[in-house]
Amino acid sequence: MDFFFILQILFVIIVLIAIYAILRNLDIIKIILAYWKDLIFRK
Repeated sequence: MDFFFILQILFVIIVLIAIYAILRNLDIIKIILAYWKDLIFRK
């Protein structure tokens, strides 16, 4: 039971770090998505 509890805590921490990283880089992600959209629809 302790092993699964530790895994759950690690999973929550990883999710929080991922959300923080995404929020910090949201403008970069928007630029990349706009670039891909232009590439796809420019045909």
